[in-house]
Amino acid sequence: MKFTLSWLKQHLDTSATLDQIVEALTRIGLEVEGVENPGEKLAAFKIAKVLSAERHPQADKLQILSVDAGNGPLQVVCGAPNARAGLVGVFGAPGAYVPGLDVTLKLASIRGVESNGMMCSTRELELGEDHDGIIELPADAPIGTAYPDYAGLTDPVIDVAITPNRQDCMGVRGIARDLAAAGLGTLTPLTFDTFTSEGAGPDVRTDDTAGCPAFFAQTVTGVTNGESPEWMRRSLIAIGQKPISALVDITNYLMIDLGRPLHVYDRAKLSGGLVARKAKDGEQVVALNGKTYTLDATMTVIADDTAVHDIGGIMGGEHSGVSADTTDVLIECAYFDPDHIARTGQKLTLTSDARSRFERGVDPAFLEDGLAIATALVLHICGGTASDVTRSGEPPLEPRVIYYDPRLSADLGGLHVAPERQARTLLSLGFTIGAITSADAFSDALFSTIEGKWPVTVPNWRRDVDGPADLVEEVVRIEGIDNIPSTPLPRMPGVAKPTATPEQKLERRARRAAAARGIDEAVTWSFLSEAEAAPFGGGAWMLANPISEDLKVMRPSLLPGLLAATGRNLKRGQQSVRLFEIGRRYLAEAERATLGVILAGDRRPRGWREGKAASFDAYDAKAEALALLAASGAPVDNLQVMGEAGDAWHPGQSGTLRLGPKTVLASFGMLHPSVLKAFDLDGAVAAVEVYLDAIPPKRATGFARPAYTPPALQAVRRDFAFLVPAGLATDTLVRAVKGADKVAIVSARVFDVFTGAGVEDGHKSVAVEIVLQPAAKSFTDEEIKAIADKVVAAAAKQGATLRV
Repeated sequence: MKFTLSWLKQHLDTSATLDQIVEALTRIGLEVEGVENPGEKLAAFKIAKVLSAERHPQADKLQILSVDAGNGPLQVVCGAPNARAGLVGVFGAPGAYVPGLDVTLKLASIRGVESNGMMCSTRELELGEDHDGIIELPADAPIGTAYPDYAGLTDPVIDVAITPNRQDCMGVRGIARDLAAAGLGTLTPLTFDTFTSEGAGPDVRTDDTAGCPAFFAQTVTGVTNGESPEWMRRSLIAIGQKPISALVDITNYLMIDLGRPLHVYDRAKLSGGLVARKAKDGEQVVALNGKTYTLDATMTVIADDTAVHDIGGIMGGEHSGVSADTTDVLIECAYFDPDHIARTGQKLTLTSDARSRFERGVDPAFLEDGLAIATALVLHICGGTASDVTRSGEPPLEPRVIYYDPRLSADLGGLHVAPERQARTLLSLGFTIGAITSADAFSDALFSTIEGKWPVTVPNWRRDVDGPADLVEEVVRIEGIDNIPSTPLPRMPGVAKPTATPEQKLERRARRAAAARGIDEAVTWSFLSEAEAAPFGGGAWMLANPISEDLKVMRPSLLPGLLAATGRNLKRGQQSVRLFEIGRRYLAEAERATLGVILAGDRRPRGWREGKAASFDAYDAKAEALALLAASGAPVDNLQVMGEAGDAWHPGQSGTLRLGPKTVLASFGMLHPSVLKAFDLDGAVAAVEVYLDAIPPKRATGFARPAYTPPALQAVRRDFAFLVPAGLATDTLVRAVKGADKVAIVSARVFDVFTGAGVEDGHKSVAVEIVLQPAAKSFTDEEIKAIADKVVAAAAKQGATLRV
């Protein structure tokens, strides 16, 4: 939220400097994101007087001006219709940057006449929308003075990040209250002009007491909706708000000033009374942003007898908005339920300044005064006659009392604060303690009458405070979190014991193995959009109140986030992307620890030796899966390659690694083209998901490793070539061969697959090497032949025959 220093000082009587205020804001939990001086970008523009104006010889609509900006006359070509001799305006010399045009001025020739800069309009300086002519200043404006100094544009703008729980600081007054409590001044009383009302109030009511518990309104007739006053326009422009008209600017100003959103309707555009009600399914409204929104029966709207005119608490309708011709207005000041506002805004993907305040929770007790302040400003600026106030419904004003033990400041917050000081802090923030209603009413005698726990009443504007711990937070943040002493935790004597769990150790091993293999670690969101989750089966869990629609679904896989990161890297020129992440998948039954890997782009760059660049394929994904499983302690020698990995994977180019037919330890292969299309990725992408929670834990055998005892006798290698059906997986053949003699055969691997001449159709030749390891003595020829016969017999059970 942005506000100027002078705006803050309207509510805070202080002598503190800007630096002291900025430091205090961050210290009490209102983080300052930046401070800027809006006059800095206009420092090069000076007040100048037009000495003479003559017609341009080559253009009817241009004039040649002689301009004095304090350093003697300069020739300037100008096309403004109001340019004339004697006019005092704002001049930009060559080298000045014009923000409204996004250009830097330079010496130029316009239709053959040299121009040494330009006289500027308000739009060109981003000070308003007027572009009908150049700025006209009073005749006594000091020539040569920097325009920002003269116009008062040197007021610093402070930008504060307001956390979702601090709804009270969504207005300048709330921030001033916090600073006053922190000792930087005194909160000024909130005052406004009184006025008399005439006639009955408008016809308004609320039929949706859940979504809109209270609906207050007042009319003003005979208004003139011109420009808002200079002081108001200057304040709004300084914080980036666009002045529109007096009536609109008043509501925007009060929303920033007091955190109270309001809405003004043109009564001439309404048919009958206004009612806050639930929308009907399919109803539509054109909002002030020009977009049409389709509503449903869960949404609160403000409607008249014929149409919806307002998405309650979020945005007004275009058709009933005020204009320059408006003479009679209805001012709405309502309280909308925060949960209803949040859900409606999420469904419509519609954000606004009003929504950001109502969904946090505005002060329900500020309806009467908020409406009175708005009406007083309308009468003062636009004129007219006010009606009585119509009040429909009741705002939720149930008092909330928390019984607070001041010792909790030290016990929970780690900071000892004297009880009297805690009491003054809470009172300064608007809380009441027993019969003490304000810091001004505090006295030692009155304070001494409170015994035991303090009965602290929470102010209506602090919806976030609901327990003693929240009061501790208020005390500690005002005292200063930096004042909390650093206290080491007690430590047991002796050598510290390991604290990592087996799951943490497993993830640590997997992370190191992936990094050692040249894969870069990524950290992505645990939340996805519905569109990103859909290719992976959709999400089982959805957030009720997501930050945005793009972060709504708890991820069913790590691959969507990695694919999004891969796309960003590839689009920025990265030729080879290798990413991994260790995190959780959120399935219907539980969270599952998972390692995800994405391989995209070039596996090997082009070169004089290898020729063209090579892309990743399913075998690369399988190699990574096996390596990561081995590093994680999985029995890779016992794994089986089975089936396709699922709908998100390419059929025929993917598989799973299983320990038995049911326990899936990993999925690997190429991703389905439809998945790549959903993530706007070109080219093939290989992926791996290792399911860390499915890896069987090692048996506890102590910390000592068994001594390495290499075999005393040399191993024996034998090769076999089998003719097998083309559809037989080589892994099945290797597994059968290795199991022919589990004692003597220590390993088996495929080293050649051949189809073509000499191999009948529908078959392939698979060559397998087996390693025989003798134990106490070397194998005899007879023993080796017996083992070979077992290998051939085992292969025959899989439909294989020995090639001769």
